[in-house]
Amino acid sequence: MLLQIPNLPDPSVPAGTSEEQNVEVRRWGTPRDFDFAPRPHEELGEALGLLDLERAVKIAKSRFAVLWGPGARLSRALAQFMLDLHTREHGYTEVWVPHLVSGATMLKAGQLPKFEEQLFKTVEADEGRTLYLIPTAEVALTALHGGEALAEATLPRHYTAFTPCYRREAGTYGKDMKGMFRHHQFDKVELVKLTTPAQALAELESMVRNAEEVLRRLELPYRVVERCVGDLGFSAEKGYDLEVWLPGQGRYREISSCSSYGVFGGRRGDIRYRPAGGGKGELCATLNGSGLAVGRTLIAVLENYQEADGTVTIPPALRPYMDGLARITRAAAP
Repeated sequence: MLLQIPNLPDPSVPAGTSEEQNVEVRRWGTPRDFDFAPRPHEELGEALGLLDLERAVKIAKSRFAVLWGPGARLSRALAQFMLDLHTREHGYTEVWVPHLVSGATMLKAGQLPKFEEQLFKTVEADEGRTLYLIPTAEVALTALHGGEALAEATLPRHYTAFTPCYRREAGTYGKDMKGMFRHHQFDKVELVKLTTPAQALAELESMVRNAEEVLRRLELPYRVVERCVGDLGFSAEKGYDLEVWLPGQGRYREISSCSSYGVFGGRRGDIRYRPAGGGKGELCATLNGSGLAVGRTLIAVLENYQEADGTVTIPPALRPYMDGLARITRAAAP
C-alpha cells in the first residue's frame, strides 16, 4: 500500500486539479505567419514519402510508424544533435543502457505498481522471468546507482541517454490518433540528475533551460508551463512542461516534461550520498526530463519549416548532421 502513495508536492507548486490549470511561465519565439494553410505532419510526411503508417500496421499494429529515407535520416540527426548539445555544452555524461529491465527496477523507478497496464513486458521461455521494456531511459539511468552511497563531492551527477521508449498508452485511445504524435514506440533523449535535496530545485530550473536550448537552436517557438498539483504526476514534487508550437494543429503541444522527485526518488531507488563532513548517509534527490522527445521534435520541424510547394526546409542547426541537405523534397517511392 505504501508503494501506491504518491510524492508530496513542493509548497511552491500551483494549486489546480488538471492540466487546464497549469501556469504559463514564459514563451520564446513567434509562430510563423504562413501565407498558405499549413498542413499537419501526417499529411506532409505521407506526401513527401517520409511517413508510412500503413506498413507499420501491417508489420506490428496501430500506433507504430515507419520512416523512410530523409525522414529516418532527420530523426537520427535530431537525436545526434541533442546528444552533442547536452554532452558538449551542458555537461551531461552519455550512457548506453539496457532497454529491458527487471520488475524490481521498475518498482524502484516508480513505474510499478501504478503503471502496470501501460507497460510492455516479456517473459523468458527458459527461466520464466519477466523483463519490462523501458517506457523511458529515466528508469535505467536512475537505477544505475540503486543500493549505492555516493560521495557528496561527486554530486550533482548529470546523465543523458538516447533510447527507444515503449508504452502501451492504455486508456488514451481516441486521443492523437493521427500521425505519430502518440505512439507505442518512440525515441527520446533523456536527462537525469542525482543531487543533494538542497540542490534539487535549482537543478530542475537548469534542466528546463537545457531542454529549452534544443528548441532555441532549432528556432521552434515554444512555451514553458509549470504543472499544477493535479497534473504533477505520481513521483514528482515539482515539474514543468515545454510545449512546442505546431502550426498544423494551431496550438502548443507538450514536447518535454522535466521534474524533480526530491528524496522520493532516492528513497524509492535506494540511492544515498555520504555527506562531505561525515556522518550518516543521506537520501539523494533525483530529477529527470526529456531533452527532447525525438519524434515530436521531428513533427515540429516538419510543420514549422514546411513550404507552400510541399517541401520542408532543414533548420540550419541540423544541416551538418544531414550532410548539408537544406531541403527535403519527395523521397523515392517505397
